[in-house]
Amino acid sequence: MRVDLASAPGNPEHPNEDWVSAAVPASGGGGVLVVLDGVTPPPGQVGCGHGVPWFTARLGGRLTELSGSRRDMPLARILAEAIRGTADAHRGGCDLSHVRTPQATVVVVRWDADWVEHLVLSDSVLLLQAPGPAGAVTAVRDDRLDRVPREVLRSRAATDALRNARGAEYGFFTAAADPSVAALAVTGRTAREEVGAVAALTDGASRWTDTFAEGGWADCMAVLRKEGASGLIGRVRALEGDPGRPVGRGKRHDDASAVYAEL
Repeated sequence: MRVDLASAPGNPEHPNEDWVSAAVPASGGGGVLVVLDGVTPPPGQVGCGHGVPWFTARLGGRLTELSGSRRDMPLARILAEAIRGTADAHRGGCDLSHVRTPQATVVVVRWDADWVEHLVLSDSVLLLQAPGPAGAVTAVRDDRLDRVPREVLRSRAATDALRNARGAEYGFFTAAADPSVAALAVTGRTAREEVGAVAALTDGASRWTDTFAEGGWADCMAVLRKEGASGLIGRVRALEGDPGRPVGRGKRHDDASAVYAEL
């Protein structure tokens, strides 16, 4: 098994709000990858004094622990428990009902000798590759944010109204303080023999493909295999440095994290 991961802040003067981890349970024969992308709030609009890095570290740590130790629990239930436990850790002094309470996108992938399980919530990306360097690559995405009209995304008030809103025509969901959001995550499993490698990317790293269009998901996986996670992030940073390239709805320089595992 080979695991390679990297994470870099979008601005070295600000803390990295991503979280990335890998774990190999003591029992052997399996593993866990967890990637979170913390949602940066506008200044003074969080309802919580702990900050996004505090939140992603605690949520990510709990997800990693439970995914590795509780193989009997489905990933959606693990996410719900992790959200609940993290909320309980700061419920007393924070307004967790605030639309900008700390929150994050989530990717969890867990495998054993029989299955590769996955969970994706919001706009981070999971890649599953069939065995062999030329194996087909499948991108697992929660594309609800892509369905929101651009004119809505230009309005902060309209965007906030759709964040974790139930019953709306369109919207998007993140892990914040409500455990029930876990039921809305994209989940599934694939036979272990059909997967040779996996990767998880925050949108700061996946923009090499979905924003800058430097290659498809199979090309992105090839970069990860040959150059590692830091190589992919380095390529993204070089592209971000070109002022002539648009960055879509994102920041010019975003926190970027990637983890790649050959099973």
